[in-house]
Amino acid sequence: MEREHWGTRIGLILALAGNAVGLGNFLRFPVQAAGNGGGAFMIPYFIALVLVGIPLMWTELAMGRFGGNRGHGTMPGIFQLLWRHPAAKYFGVIGLLLPITIFIYYIVVESWTLGFSFFSLIGRYNGATTQDAMGGFLHGFQGIARNEYFNGIYWGYAFFIMTAAINYVVLRRGIRGGIEKLANIGMPLLIIMAVVLVVRVLTLGTPDPSKPDQSVINGLGFIWNPDLGALRNPKVWLAAAGQIFFTLSVGFGAIQAYASYLKKDDDVALSGIATASTNEFCEVICGGTIAIPIACAFFGVAATQAIAQGGAFNLAFQSMPIVFQHLPLGNIFGFMWFFLLFIAGVTSSVALTLPAVTFFMDELGWTRERAVNVITMFTFAASNLVIFFLAQGFMDELDFWAGTFGVVLLALIEIVVFFWVFGKDNAWEEITRGAEIRVPAVYRFIMKYVTPLFLIAILATWAKSDMIKVLKMEAVLPADRPFVWGARVLMLVTLAGFAILVAVASRRGGLSKERNAL
Repeated sequence: MEREHWGTRIGLILALAGNAVGLGNFLRFPVQAAGNGGGAFMIPYFIALVLVGIPLMWTELAMGRFGGNRGHGTMPGIFQLLWRHPAAKYFGVIGLLLPITIFIYYIVVESWTLGFSFFSLIGRYNGATTQDAMGGFLHGFQGIARNEYFNGIYWGYAFFIMTAAINYVVLRRGIRGGIEKLANIGMPLLIIMAVVLVVRVLTLGTPDPSKPDQSVINGLGFIWNPDLGALRNPKVWLAAAGQIFFTLSVGFGAIQAYASYLKKDDDVALSGIATASTNEFCEVICGGTIAIPIACAFFGVAATQAIAQGGAFNLAFQSMPIVFQHLPLGNIFGFMWFFLLFIAGVTSSVALTLPAVTFFMDELGWTRERAVNVITMFTFAASNLVIFFLAQGFMDELDFWAGTFGVVLLALIEIVVFFWVFGKDNAWEEITRGAEIRVPAVYRFIMKYVTPLFLIAILATWAKSDMIKVLKMEAVLPADRPFVWGARVLMLVTLAGFAILVAVASRRGGLSKERNAL
């Protein structure tokens, strides 16, 4: 079967940007910046971008192109090619397990954004003008509580089914007809809506003249004025480095799958920079100008700090709808906000499932239809565990192990394999092949030494500060712990089954033949 390729360069860049630009750009970034020293956060943020983000972007693009041109577009096959050892492909299984695990809960949040875009348009949450009221609306929608807004999870589940169906259709249509077309339409639309919302926020001024301290200017100052004393806090540096993984989607195993559909001499250097630049525009310019400044203008800086401490979901689904109810044409702006989040979500979620689809096509010779059908049925069933165990904090567990600790671990493994096992010279040749820009020679040193040490420091810090807390479930109420343990067991069994399936396929399929041929 001839391997599919991207139709155009702009289609590839928009698709890669769509993978990178996700919910974290507009929700997680402003909360992290506001909670970690404002402008001071941006100093370690950009240092991490230069020393970790861009090196990993180039590494993953080069690895993916290298593997794809040899018939392997996912981590098990790529590792087998780079490291000729029988265990290599099993390390690569991590690169399939992580994105699938993240997708299982990511698609649930994605469905909330679709639901709230519809509710904004029809004014369903109008009248819920307090944090408690919007919290009740959200919990009713999620099925956590029955109240005057919802009498069960029916609405939430309907939007979950619609979201799963949209992801399914895009994946079934392949690279050019599905993912590239989605990116060509979705990313320009996302950027247009983001710019419109930025302009609206910047023209708000001081909504209530009797409260001059509650203004957009003070909101921007809250994020961008640097508290340089915060730089002495290692947690600020850790938060900034962690945000880079979320914002660029490195360490997820998805970029390699996208790059595997490149031709042998297609550029990855300029494409990587273009992708990172598009993502940074959406995050730093747009994401940093919408949510927090508008919350400061309506609630004040102190109240916004409390909202930010409550997390991204509190900001997006409980605070922003209140703000929109105070704006002329607020229903339209509310729709734009949540639909922007939905587009960002769906362009990322299809990327999370592509590695598994590509794996079964490459290694077992499955048709795209069969691979997409199997993966969709598996993830749909597993996502139900997240939906029905949501009240017990199950999503936070998955997010730490897969979306936080796991992606840094995979990033460390892949850069060690690429630059230390495959070799610095070979790795550099792959990155610079067909390059349309000159890659600074200093990155040879950075990628081999600085980036791995940076990643080791992040892992060690997280292991020391957070791992024990998560294992002990310190954030979970005692009454809820039996439910979380049950959810843990069910999800572990589910993911172990998937990992075993992948391992067996690696042994019996194309990977085994490739190893014997090497």
